[in-house]
Amino acid sequence: MNYSQQILITGGAGFIGSHFCDNLLKKGFSIICLDNLLTG
Repeated sequence: MNYSQQILITGGAGFIGSHFCDNLLKKGFSIICLDNLLTG
């Protein structure tokens, strides 16, 4: 069986979160980014 890994990232719109999401996408992960855009 082949399982795809899905990852939830909170704070994905910030500097660190967005770069972390980019790196995971390049490695083939399926990600969901959540951010309330309240600060920053």
